[in-house]
Formats: sequence, structure tokens, C-alpha cells
Amino acid sequence: MQILWLASTQLGPRRTLPPVFRLCFQRRFSMAHRLTAGASTPCLTPHGHNEFVEVELVGTEPGALDGHANMVVEFGTAKRRWHRFVDRKLDHALQLAHDDPLLAVARERFPDWRLVVTPGDPTTELMAALLASKCQAMLDDEGLPLRCARVRLDETPTNSVVFEGDPRAVIPQVPGLTPWWTRPDESCA
Repeated sequence: MQILWLASTQLGPRRTLPPVFRLCFQRRFSMAHRLTAGASTPCLTPHGHNEFVEVELVGTEPGALDGHANMVVEFGTAKRRWHRFVDRKLDHALQLAHDDPLLAVARERFPDWRLVVTPGDPTTELMAALLASKCQAMLDDEGLPLRCARVRLDETPTNSVVFEGDPRAVIPQVPGLTPWWTRPDESCA
């Protein structure tokens, strides 16, 4: 006990963090992709994963609860559009790089396939940043007082990527590629 007391007194005065509410929700989807840049030879072959995406939203208008509804935004309102996008566009989609030769074949021979086109290899890191950008575009479009603070993408039960920050700082810019991740619609190609 004495050690804990000494350590806590040496840290100085306790800082008070501003109150922040974080709305978190998760969605599961199945996907396939392949990586062609050569960093992972086994991933050159198209293969799939059952992934979980967790989104953490932070209220942009801090303040006390109103004493009536007592919530930043109703959960259904905050997640409805996002869940629809994940279910309709990401689930059972094939994620391919914009310059993957398989993309032209898929578009020509299999026009009904769900495709997600990415600026470079569709790694878990890139997808986490793209999904953070897409989520923010949807929130802004709806005028919700929320900011996408964090996206966690679980590729497997043992491999995850967490993205926090401004996705524009990390997403590669590819001339001629329309950035679906900045549009508030359900596009992903």
C-alpha cells in the first residue's frame, strides 16, 4: 500500500480530462482480397477473411446531458447508414487495388460482383483508413454532431489494425482514381 501511495503523490496533481462520450459499435462482414505488391507472397492468391469493423464516434458538441433524452445521438441514428453500407457493399465483396490486372477481368466478366477498389493493395491498414474516411463523410452528410475517432479492423481473431487520426494524411492519392471514401454515398469502387 505504501508503494502505491508514494507513486501517486510523486505524479503531481491529478489532471481532470474533459468529459467525452464515445459511441462504439461493431459489424461483421466477409470479404476477399489479394495483395500484389509482393510484401506477402501467400496473399497474392485471392483469399478471404471474416472481419469485424468497430467504429468509435465522439461527440463534437461536448456538454452536459440534457436531463431528458440524455444521449449524444440515438444509437440507431448514429449507426443505421454505416451498417447498411457494410452490409450492402463490403460484405462478400472482393477488394482489389486500382492497378490489379484482376480488376479489369472482374469488371468485364463478372459485372455483378461486389468490388471494393483501393489506391494500392487493399491491406488492413489501408482499409481501416478508408473506412474511417467513409464513415466521417456519412456523419458529415447527415449533420450529426459526431466525429469518427477510431476504426478497428479485425482481419483475423489474432490480427487487428486500429486507425486514429485524419485519414487524408495517410491515404495514397492516385491520379484518375475517384476517391469513393470521401463521398457520403454507398459507393466503394
